[in-house]
Amino acid sequence: MRVHVVSDVHGNVEDLKRAGDGADALVVLGDLIDFVDYLDHEKGILGAVFGPEKVGHFAWLRRNNRGSEIASYLRSLWDSLSDPAAVVRQAVREQYAELFAAMTAPTYATAGNVDDPTLWSEFTGDGIRALDGETVEIGGLRFGFAGGALLPPGGTLRRDLPWVPNLRTEPEFDAVLDRMEPVDVLCTHVPPRVPELVYDVVARRQELGSSGALRRIHRDRPHWSLFGHVHQPLSPRTRVGRTECVNVGHFKQLGRPYVLRW
Repeated sequence: MRVHVVSDVHGNVEDLKRAGDGADALVVLGDLIDFVDYLDHEKGILGAVFGPEKVGHFAWLRRNNRGSEIASYLRSLWDSLSDPAAVVRQAVREQYAELFAAMTAPTYATAGNVDDPTLWSEFTGDGIRALDGETVEIGGLRFGFAGGALLPPGGTLRRDLPWVPNLRTEPEFDAVLDRMEPVDVLCTHVPPRVPELVYDVVARRQELGSSGALRRIHRDRPHWSLFGHVHQPLSPRTRVGRTECVNVGHFKQLGRPYVLRW
């Protein structure tokens, strides 16, 4: 059995078209959308809507950790549109139309933090299944899926903004994990909370990993824990007991899937 796994696609349609080649199934661990393209400011939803110059300034603010200025600058961009929520939603739909059409093998997908899972039902079916808090058997192994990322402790989601990331509190994420049967392969967008798996060496910060996922690993002892989210991890893999924990890679940049065989 051969399964290809990708995460953090961020609009890489051309490589996604080939990601399932030679595989019995394709597993997608989220972040399909390219919202802000930090390498090519003309691309991504912000680039398409506001142009590369404004995205360039936004990227500069992010690189220099200008937190208070980021919020006000984004607000000024949204305020320049008559209906920003409709513009963003349409741009997301256009990206999803291309991305889901690119998935050629039987596909099992869960959403990342830069996704809008409320739209996925418009594009799934015909060999593509969206899974969250659910399990599915692939080649005799039970794969369990939990999507989204973690909301920082004490944080709140701004529902009044045109774009709301797909974030959950830790109890909400744990509840999704708890819905699943025992698994042989745990598939999440975020890593389990293991220090070397959550630290991004380029951003120089720890991302939020899931304690609940780590508890599932200790409880179920799956063959693999697969995830993405951290684009440049301190360690792309480690073992927790008998479980091989693997960051499957930043697909937007790598353009190739992680391959499971059994």
